[in-house]
Amino acid sequence: MHQTLVFASFLAFTAPLLSSCATGSCRQVANAEANAQAHPSPPAAPAPSSVGPGPKASRAKKTAAPAPSSVPQGGGIQGETVTVYKYDGSLQCGQGKAVPVADMERELSGIPVQSREKKPDGLMHIQVCGQPTGMVNAYVIPFTKLIEAEKRGFRRWNFE
Repeated sequence: MHQTLVFASFLAFTAPLLSSCATGSCRQVANAEANAQAHPSPPAAPAPSSVGPGPKASRAKKTAAPAPSSVPQGGGIQGETVTVYKYDGSLQCGQGKAVPVADMERELSGIPVQSREKKPDGLMHIQVCGQPTGMVNAYVIPFTKLIEAEKRGFRRWNFE
């Protein structure tokens, strides 16, 4: 009788633990921990200091030329740039012929191109021969020329 009571209390205590693993919650916790280790969160930005760096540092900051932005801020003020892209036509298993970056740039004739590169779109693609590789030809152009580039089949880069 005492052994039966001990066994029953043991089952009452361990049954919820065993059933939670059977439903996958143990795996979810383990997967979340593994994902956190594989993709650590970025460090927090430092809090702004109430004590400034001094007048010399602030003057130097104002005279520095701003870096060109690929994402326009403020609705397309002159001098801002935007990245546009078009898929290069390459297919998996070498079945498609990729259009070189310089050749596709001819489609942007009349639009000043500041830089160009071939890069992946960053999306997942099915791994099957004959399917697109996800490689694009990307170009940095003035924001004011975005609509003209879109009329020529280019799209605004929005993958980052």
